[in-house]
Amino acid sequence: MNDLGRAPSARGMSVKDDWRASLPAEKYRVFRSYEQHLETSYNMLSVSLDEALELRQGGRLLQASQVVCVTPELCERFANPLVALLWSLSEHAKHYGTVPNAAPLDPANFLGARGQRVALLSSLLCKVLLSQRQQFLYKISTLGEMVDDLSQDFRAAAGEIAASPAFAGDVLWAAVDATHYDLNTCFREAVVLLKSFLLSLPESELGTFQATVRVQMGVAKPKKTSLTHRFLRHRRVAAISGE
Repeated sequence: MNDLGRAPSARGMSVKDDWRASLPAEKYRVFRSYEQHLETSYNMLSVSLDEALELRQGGRLLQASQVVCVTPELCERFANPLVALLWSLSEHAKHYGTVPNAAPLDPANFLGARGQRVALLSSLLCKVLLSQRQQFLYKISTLGEMVDDLSQDFRAAAGEIAASPAFAGDVLWAAVDATHYDLNTCFREAVVLLKSFLLSLPESELGTFQATVRVQMGVAKPKKTSLTHRFLRHRRVAAISGE
């Protein structure tokens, strides 16, 4: 990460190349601003959940549930800006034809069964069906839907724990731990996508992209990136008509 602010270099041939590449000064400032904003929100959620888990492990169930009470709101404060950023990346790429690099999701990076299944499907589609631009758009859509689903699951499980601490068993605590883990994976994937996107973004479009992000992050509930199912239906129809 220390090399991100050095002299600019062109987009690489792969996501790994992009991550090692340097951003021009203004793009680097934008990258760090969004990354730090999301990192701050994530850390607030993570620290609170870690404290609750430690209290539970120590047998202090009431205190653990009191800490868990704040995590649903913290999760929403983290997830909504993340979805807003993903939606903004998707909209700009669609409207302006941006073609960043994108690597398939790795099922091994997810703890929950749902995340592993979605990542496996994404990986298979990216390898056999999708162009480079389609891979980027599909990955954004997949991550956006996953963040929405994981956030809802986290908040539901945390709410049940807070409401009935004496009856909150291992299943609920495992659910908040696993969804938190997979939300972190989605966050890190989004940061990598943002870096590749900014490297491929013309300087003249940077202000337009920032304006889109600013509007989306300013609303209570950002627009969703749920294009996955529609995209897949389109691919199936196209394949059938081609036959």
